[in-house]
Amino acid sequence: MPKKAMENLTESMFYVLMAFGGKPMCGIDVVEFIETWTQGRIQMGPATLYTILGKFEKEHYIQETAVEGRKRIYQITDKGRAAYAQELDRLRTCLDDAQRLHTPQGQALLRGEEEPPTALRPALSPT
Repeated sequence: MPKKAMENLTESMFYVLMAFGGKPMCGIDVVEFIETWTQGRIQMGPATLYTILGKFEKEHYIQETAVEGRKRIYQITDKGRAAYAQELDRLRTCLDDAQRLHTPQGQALLRGEEEPPTALRPALSPT
């Protein structure tokens, strides 16, 4: 089944929404926040940033609040906050799944020594 547009955020999209969680910002402020918060792990170029901002504005995740010359200030909307929260929940679930795999039960399941929980059987069945 094809995914809906914006169903899952990319890492860059996630951090852009995170940046807007604190206060309205312009693009340069967003880039600086992301570089600082990730300790330089994520460095976003202008093409990536403005592509994301355009998508987010179109999807009503952010809205423009002011224009100062060429500088545009945006703030997150309720829809943007909901998308951020949904993605945060999805990422937490992924992390929980990975951590469970490193338990004795998870390792036994990987070695084929234990039956998967009923809920996992369809996903783990050979096709």
